[in-house]
Amino acid sequence: MPKDFSRSHRVAEQVQRELAELIRDEVRDPRVGSVTVSEVRVSRDFAHADVYVTGLGMDAEASQAMTRVLNGAAGFLRRGLSRRVQLRTVPALKFHHDPVFDRGARLNQLIDEVVERKPED
Repeated sequence: MPKDFSRSHRVAEQVQRELAELIRDEVRDPRVGSVTVSEVRVSRDFAHADVYVTGLGMDAEASQAMTRVLNGAAGFLRRGLSRRVQLRTVPALKFHHDPVFDRGARLNQLIDEVVERKPED
């Protein structure tokens, strides 16, 4: 019988929680504002982790700058992560912009526009 949560899934969730705290508390760059770590995908051998982030209230250009800053701070964040998690190998971090929240906001805007145009019966 397979487990409901594989080890890589549990590790990804723990890395997500710890990275969110590290970014909030330790990263001092002004280009990194309010960041949401939406997902972490860890490779099977735990050597690499793809981290998907969204900057709240940021346009596309600011989000890309934030992603570049976080990729520049990946070594610093990996070192901080190694102090917080008990893993033999702490994964190398690669940050990606997650457009899911942008798409959701755009859909909400479109729905609001349609509701405003709807003639009353």
